[in-house]
Amino acid sequence: MNQFFYLFESLRPKQWVKNLIVFAALIFAQKALVLKLSLRAVFAFVVFCGISSCIYLINDLKDIKKDKLHPDKSRRPLASGKLSKSPALLFLICFTPLFLFLAFWFNLFFGIVVFIYFVLMLAYTFYLKEIVILDAFIISTGYVLRGVAGAVIVSVEISFWFFICASLLALFIVFCKRRHELLILDAESIKHRRVLVEYNTLLLDQFISIVAASTVVAYSLYTVAPETILKFHTENLIFTIPFVLFGLFRYLYLVYKKDGGGSAEKIMLSDKPLIFDMFAWLLVVFLVLYYR
Repeated sequence: MNQFFYLFESLRPKQWVKNLIVFAALIFAQKALVLKLSLRAVFAFVVFCGISSCIYLINDLKDIKKDKLHPDKSRRPLASGKLSKSPALLFLICFTPLFLFLAFWFNLFFGIVVFIYFVLMLAYTFYLKEIVILDAFIISTGYVLRGVAGAVIVSVEISFWFFICASLLALFIVFCKRRHELLILDAESIKHRRVLVEYNTLLLDQFISIVAASTVVAYSLYTVAPETILKFHTENLIFTIPFVLFGLFRYLYLVYKKDGGGSAEKIMLSDKPLIFDMFAWLLVVFLVLYYR
């Protein structure tokens, strides 16, 4: 029974919050109130939770020795020895093909996107995460692919603004995480993640400033773009900008004043002001798009 519990913990259910981005296309296509399409999006969310958990498990199996050196990751079930390798390998053998099959069975193009995501994350796990800057772009691409999959499964067109805003926001989160890793690991950072030797806090501070500012500018331009106003028949999306600003400022506050940033999902699930801000942003988006 304990092995089952530790196996579930190794699937990192808290990180499933990242997969909520699959609902973005549904919401901004003004289809969130269509039950059939909403259920399809829920299916996409479940598949991505499953396939991303398989990737997390593969990563933990590969990095057991390195994770033992990390102050936080050393508490993970595999790194701490609480979970043996056999249940983890059995889960991967049984469920990785299952989630890929479900993706292709439900929709060919959705399956292709999920497969690309899976292969890309495997490449990241075994090689690409050691290439400076590219490591951040690969993670960013993973977020974008989740959003693309959400658009494919509900058969709606995805805006190029989504690619820009999602990529920038993901880069912001990744660079904040790299900064946190550098600070907490210090001289031991290279033993845990070799690519960290190519970064320093000054460089990452520059990256964070650039992508944070770019995210605000890109989202603001999206809300007032002629094609956005034409599509939604309203200029009121501009009223969602303060929530985006507050969210970024709050995140930066947690990174620079509270030594956060190591776990985006932990911040998103525990910081009450940020949670309130996200729900407020979502509420205003719904009011603007669905109740004009």
